[in-house]
Amino acid sequence: MQKIVDNRAIIPPYLQKGDTIGIVAPAKQIEREYVDNAIKVFQNWGLEVVLGEHIFDGYNQFAGTDEHRAADLQGFFTNSEVKAIICTRGGYGSIRTFGFLDFQLIRQNPKWLIGYSDITAYHTLFNSKLGVATIHGAMPLNFPDNAGTNESVETLRKALFGKLEGYTLSPNSLNIHGTVKGTLIGGNLSILQSVAATPADIIPDNAILFIEEIDEYLYHIDRMMMNLKYSSKLAKLKAIITGGMTGIKDNNIPFGKTANELIQGYAVEAGIPAVFDFPAGHQEPNLALYFGRTVTLDIGNTETRLLFE
Repeated sequence: MQKIVDNRAIIPPYLQKGDTIGIVAPAKQIEREYVDNAIKVFQNWGLEVVLGEHIFDGYNQFAGTDEHRAADLQGFFTNSEVKAIICTRGGYGSIRTFGFLDFQLIRQNPKWLIGYSDITAYHTLFNSKLGVATIHGAMPLNFPDNAGTNESVETLRKALFGKLEGYTLSPNSLNIHGTVKGTLIGGNLSILQSVAATPADIIPDNAILFIEEIDEYLYHIDRMMMNLKYSSKLAKLKAIITGGMTGIKDNNIPFGKTANELIQGYAVEAGIPAVFDFPAGHQEPNLALYFGRTVTLDIGNTETRLLFE
């Protein structure tokens, strides 16, 4: 039975041993070795595994044509045997499949969709337009070799089996204290900007926004935060959680602030609490997060707690 929270968010059923998980490649091409490794991981969890028909196709940089990648994804939503769907990797290409997806069909058959980075396009589409919860977490490209495990993979397992209750973190000097409750949304900051004014645009009302980024320039980060400010989204947020800011670059003339410092400035201006260096994003660990679910965020002097409801 599907669970509806706040009359909007649909929480897909959690997995049990013996269930089937589908693996799809909705963006960039993936090498078979990563998929084979992930199959072993899921089998160790007691799951059955099925692969998208076009998972190893190649069409320029993409894992097959837009239509074929979309067909694999939607096919798993219509397949009653498949209980969750994980994306192999990010890169670029998820948004190109939107025109081939039946959104109403997906909402009528809610299942956990897992991924991060470019998969942010699906997170925002599912959370904001369809009202279906998703999991921001590790993908097969990032799984340890030889079917090993690590903190990222373990939190993903807990999330899929309904055992993830939340996190307790050490304080950060940049944190802005406060206690709020709201719907956790977000993902990669560049992708959030790229889906602005599309069906996948974020809905900031009553939301706590998670953001992370990789290999961007500081002025690009500032430009994207300006977009959130002047689109009136920042002012509507309950809080910001900043994850990994990985490989952020500066120009010859320094920008003058770190990524976290400039994001803190926007949070201060908006008058909302903020958390920094949350261990999720393009890094290890990349802790699993439920998106589209109500959470309580308590940012204090001695610790920060993020609790899923």
